[in-house]
Amino acid sequence: MSRFDLSPPTPAQREALAAGLSPDERRVLLQHGTEAPFCGVFLDNKREGTYCCRLCGLPLFRSGAKFDSGTGWPSFFAPYDEAHVRRIRDTSHGMVRTEIVCARCGSHLGHVFPDGPPPTYERHCLNSVSLAFVDAGQPQPDPLQRGGAEAGPA
Repeated sequence: MSRFDLSPPTPAQREALAAGLSPDERRVLLQHGTEAPFCGVFLDNKREGTYCCRLCGLPLFRSGAKFDSGTGWPSFFAPYDEAHVRRIRDTSHGMVRTEIVCARCGSHLGHVFPDGPPPTYERHCLNSVSLAFVDAGQPQPDPLQRGGAEAGPA
């Protein structure tokens, strides 16, 4: 069970959060788009910390689970907490894939594939614009002002 409040933002909160997104962030997070490969700000990020949802701040992936997949997008072998990432069957583009979205706000993150490294053998392939990064030891973002675990260090 997650120590974070996973209840979705209210419509007013969601609207306020979405107002702060750039057009590219809006296209990816809210309209299930994809950023171009090899251009995301977090592709080569080597700092220790936590990758969070760009919209609602929920922790999604730890830097210790990041690996270089060679695909052009930040890749992780395991989420911060399985409860924080929801998997959805995606049949767009004439293929079957598994889309991953933020379990709290439903923002599009990317896709998960069964070709990652041990121990999970999964590759969570993320759009950098879907993410915010919190350096280790810094407080988690709390854009929904819920306090609790959200206010603690990453």
